[in-house]
Amino acid sequence: MPSSLVIIPTYNERENIEAIIQAVLSQPGDFHVLVVDDGSPDGTAQLVQGIQKEFPQQVHLLSRKGKLGLGTAYIAGFRWGLQRSYECFFEMDADFSHDPNDLPRLLKVCQEGADVAIGSRYVRQGGLKDWPFDRILLSRGASLYTRLILWMPVSDPTAGFICYRRQVLETIDLDKICFVGYAFQIAMKYAAYSLGFRLKEVPIIFKDRQRGQSKMSLRIVREAIVGVWQMRWRQYGRKNKD
Repeated sequence: MPSSLVIIPTYNERENIEAIIQAVLSQPGDFHVLVVDDGSPDGTAQLVQGIQKEFPQQVHLLSRKGKLGLGTAYIAGFRWGLQRSYECFFEMDADFSHDPNDLPRLLKVCQEGADVAIGSRYVRQGGLKDWPFDRILLSRGASLYTRLILWMPVSDPTAGFICYRRQVLETIDLDKICFVGYAFQIAMKYAAYSLGFRLKEVPIIFKDRQRGQSKMSLRIVREAIVGVWQMRWRQYGRKNKD
């Protein structure tokens, strides 16, 4: 069976990166890891290079100069993987907010017919752990706001733990996914939905990070508020699919 690629964007994740890679590689199934590092000054990339020596076929590193943002990191990771033979592509945080033990569950959903499997906090049996009330309110509000504008039947449109089948990423015009922050997550789901792909939510428990610093900012929130309206009128398919 073709390998699955787990893409992990990083900026100053020294405290988490070795453990998260080991946790992914310990899962049943053929999971490879691509770390997309934005020039972390704390030496995150150097730690990944050390792990690569032990797992040269399974662990990969894409180093970029400067802090270029979550969305562009995933796009770079998608393009890297599409140049190779991977059939399923995962988005996953480096900080253990997403449980690596859920990777096989998301993969199974795609293998059973879904085009996009979404690790959802807001479906039955999903939930949040150790989140402050203001962040819960912001996340819930963003989900409601997004659904009201886009009419997309996804309970957790800002979710960042995702599995895409290869065909989805080949069909979406990735050049049109131009968001840097968490609006990227909404845009990818909306693009897949608007192009007729089947999205299925899988319940997960999302835990607040235990180590390192959150990357949330007001700029990211503003981008999402405005970006949802931009998505409504954008066509995401490739003009030439050949």
